[in-house]
Amino acid sequence: MAVSYFTEEGLKKILEEINHMETVERPSISAQIAEARDKGDLSENAEYDAAKEAQGLLEMKISELKSKVANARVIDKSQIDTSEVKLLTKVTLKNQKNGATITYEIVPDAEANLKAKKIAVSTPIAQGLLGKKVGEVAEVKVPAGIMPFEILDITI
Repeated sequence: MAVSYFTEEGLKKILEEINHMETVERPSISAQIAEARDKGDLSENAEYDAAKEAQGLLEMKISELKSKVANARVIDKSQIDTSEVKLLTKVTLKNQKNGATITYEIVPDAEANLKAKKIAVSTPIAQGLLGKKVGEVAEVKVPAGIMPFEILDITI
């Protein structure tokens, strides 16, 4: 499995999610299975089938998250160079077509949140900005065509 990059907060959030699934959701599903089993004939018991399916999906999700954690690398923000756009930098852009400015933080895919202005490193915009320096213009390919963005500032 590929290495997954996280901020310290992002990794903590995943560990909390795993803990919740193992300590709250898993026992709840086990109780549902036991309750359905007590109702008799399992061959025609929809509640039992549904609970077993939910258990399988939960175990699969726990396994996927544990795999991500096993291959996780935490990125130390204090070691990031802000001379160019890279993962975990905040970049202030000016759209050269309409003059609008916006600031985005480039984050690992698992931590993307557009409402918080955190865009995944794999997105077309982030890919077009990576490696650019203040003052440069990034030609970003978007569905509507090519968007020219001037890099105004790069911070952490």
